[in-house]
Order: sequence, then C-alpha cells, then structure tokens
Amino acid sequence: MKNQKKLIILTGPSGVGKGTVVKEILGKDKNIWLSISATTREPRQGEKEGENYYFLNEEKFKEMIEQNLFLEWAQFAGNYYGTPLSSVNEKINKGFTVLLEIEVEGAKQIKEKFPNSLSIFLLPPDKAELERRIRNRGTEKEDSIKKRLSRANYEISASNQFDFALINHKVAETAERIIKLIQT
Repeated sequence: MKNQKKLIILTGPSGVGKGTVVKEILGKDKNIWLSISATTREPRQGEKEGENYYFLNEEKFKEMIEQNLFLEWAQFAGNYYGTPLSSVNEKINKGFTVLLEIEVEGAKQIKEKFPNSLSIFLLPPDKAELERRIRNRGTEKEDSIKKRLSRANYEISASNQFDFALINHKVAETAERIIKLIQT
C-alpha cells in the first residue's frame, strides 16, 4: 500500500461505541471512507449486505484467506472478520482517507504491516459503562456478553500499543478529536 497516511485504524473493545463515533465522523468529513468488513456472523437487525458488512459463509471466508485477499482478518467470538484489500486500495487511489473500524487483533496486524498508518484506540469511561452499553444493545445472549466483557479486559490492556488512546465520553467530542488527529 503506497499511501499509509491515508489509512486510519479505529479499534477498541466491543461496546465502546466505535460504530456510533464512526457515523459522527462520516457525517462531518466527506473525504473519509469507512472500509466495509467481511464477517461470517449473522446480520443484526437492520444491517444490510454491502453497507454494514459483507456477510460470507465460513467456506468463502477461508477461501479469501488462502488467496491473501484480506488486509487483515481475525476470529472473534466464534466468527471470522476481515478487511477486503481491494476496496481499501481502490478508495486510497481515489484520494479518500480510509477508516478501518476493526477489532483489536486485526488492528494490531495492520499496524505491524503498515507502521505509518494512524491507529486510535477507543476506551470506555469505565468498565461498568462498557457492560451497560453491551447489554443495552439487546443483541447478545448472556454467554456472549460474558465473553465480550472478558475479552474487553484483555483488549483494554493493549491500548498502549496504538498511536492514541481516547476515552469515549461524548460521541461528538470524540469524533471531533479523531477528525483533528486525521487532519494533522
């Protein structure tokens, strides 16, 4: 990838508000394009193919791994997630800044491969707030919630491996801070 400065990594534990912050960023800066990830998980209510994710079966996903068609990929909470390489390159070549909203393992992979990319780790105000956000989604069963919370503790401990760690208190303020980091 030629222009790593155009690659922005946004990560953090499940429930920290990455998706909400990203929507705010995209509403304020039209030169930022959100990379669409592929996943083997089932769509949540309201999610659309090719808009929120590319929903793939496990066989197709593994085929793409073998063909090196992902910028990064990881297995998380029993499902595969990955960033298709072709669409990222295409948007960067057209002059966009590409924002990757991805989980922590994938973010680490990209930071290793593309050290000049900008990496931002979103932190919750505290662990109680993180649990409240995950539970309020209403999309997870109790065992999945417990897995996500356990995983969040591990992921938060990795926040110092990224260029910036920001606490997501208020979505609009967090989005503004990220836009400023991208533009500098």
